[in-house]
Amino acid sequence: MLKAFRSALLVPELRQRILFTLLVLAAYRLGAFIPTPGVDLAKIRDFLQTTQGGVFGIINLFSGGNFERFSIFALGIMPYITASIIMQLLINVVPTLEKLSKEGEEGRRVIQQYTRIGGILLGAFQGFFLATAFLGAEGGRFLLPGWAPGPFFWLVVVVTQVAGIALLLWMAERITEYGIGNGTSMIIFAGIVVEWLPQILRTLGLIRTGEVNLVAFLFFLAFIVLAFAGMAAVQQAERRIPVQYARKVVGRRVYGGQSTYIPIKLNAAGVIPIVFAAALLQIPIFLTAPFQQSPVAQAIANFFDPSRFSGLLIEVVLIVLFTYVYTAVQFDPKRIAESLREYGGFIPGIRPGEPTVKFLEHIVSRLTLWGALFLGLVAAFPQIVQNLTGVKSLAFSGIGLLIVVGVTLDTLRQIESQLMLRNYEGFLSKGRIRGRTR
Repeated sequence: MLKAFRSALLVPELRQRILFTLLVLAAYRLGAFIPTPGVDLAKIRDFLQTTQGGVFGIINLFSGGNFERFSIFALGIMPYITASIIMQLLINVVPTLEKLSKEGEEGRRVIQQYTRIGGILLGAFQGFFLATAFLGAEGGRFLLPGWAPGPFFWLVVVVTQVAGIALLLWMAERITEYGIGNGTSMIIFAGIVVEWLPQILRTLGLIRTGEVNLVAFLFFLAFIVLAFAGMAAVQQAERRIPVQYARKVVGRRVYGGQSTYIPIKLNAAGVIPIVFAAALLQIPIFLTAPFQQSPVAQAIANFFDPSRFSGLLIEVVLIVLFTYVYTAVQFDPKRIAESLREYGGFIPGIRPGEPTVKFLEHIVSRLTLWGALFLGLVAAFPQIVQNLTGVKSLAFSGIGLLIVVGVTLDTLRQIESQLMLRNYEGFLSKGRIRGRTR
């Protein structure tokens, strides 16, 4: 990885892309210090530390600590990601959207516009809910003196958060177009990584006061290193299904006859099932947050709390279910079998048509089972280790680690592909120069 980045810095265009990405991410971090008017940041920070986060801790994780500061980026880019996931599911259900997705660049541009609008509308709804049910609850306990819950304050919060989401979308698109990596992923990645140093310093402070054992902390760090290695190996693991294309003779030329493979990843769903499960599991906690004084609401929140056994078990079950659902949406064996038959390809030993579909379904179902169990372990095991060691940190949770590993690997692949492309272009230009001199 270090060799790839060192080589990338020697290429002027790649160096400019990397610097542009860093500048945009720096601007994103500056936005964390622009607060929403009327909000008492100290009270929100104390609330998050007292309740160990809950649903708001998840929001704070994906927003890069912006929620505890309640900045203009308090909701982060999660509303847009949720809208993207919903749009991907709708493409496979709504014929009009499916037709648009097959119309090339123009169709994708229209779908992207729909996704932006959906993300902003969803952010407006979440901002209104936070302004009324969270910030304005109990007479406005999170408001500064001189501010009172009401239509004016609600409007201020909604407008501020919608503007922040729109600005984040613009930043993400600029990174994707002019920078390196996927802009949306890079923003989430930066938000998680930037919280690591404060979390470590906070834990070291607890070690000095004796609240956290030093041996337990070292054990926790060793687990983080092993988790990185394991996640990287699983993220890149894939089953390669061999494919043979029939040989065709047209005149004196022979076409086809090539061998290739269909790569099926062990974890084809990525981090999406974890995000889905975490979001669904936190809905009861989110809805009961304004009524924390009620024993019933407190019992419901405790039952669905991922830090407790009941909530953790429900989260693992939801992750396994969502892994199967999302993999089925992303990988269609029938469509792949039809494409193979159309281009004269076949899997050795398997007849084209329905036998190919059943073979691919069998392979995918087996891989999905292990991928789902892996995601469930990713979500559960870090929580178990944190409970054993006493080191509490959402930034080092399974969700955060898997996102960091996934984004790092994707960005590294993009840098390596760019380097290979430029080396290939340089070789061709040298060949043309030699041909002219002869």
